Amino acid sequence: MTQHAEACLETSVSCIEAFNTCFSRCLKEQAHHDLSGCIRLDRECADICELAVKAMQTDSPFMKQICALCADVCEACGTECQKDDHNHCQACAKSYFACADECRKMAA
Repeated sequence: MTQHAEACLETSVSCIEAFNTCFSRCLKEQAHHDLSGCIRLDRECADICELAVKAMQTDSPFMKQICALCADVCEACGTECQKDDHNHCQACAKSYFACADECRKMAA
């Protein structure tokens, strides 16, 4: 596995972990309906990260396209999470942006 693939794989797994934290904490917030955009995109991001991880692990012929899509979704999720002041949303956004950067490198 290449250095880019290893870095992308690691950040994708970290992104999934950040999603799980953000998702569950957003649901516990009193005004979780205000966080519905963040919650929805967290789920989207986790799904595409899981697909990217599988694509890299199996050396899929579509790996670059999947990683490019993963980067776009992570960027959108990071932008949404960044809007919320909660620490878990800010941490999640940071993880999403790191994943987007590594996925773009992988897709190049």
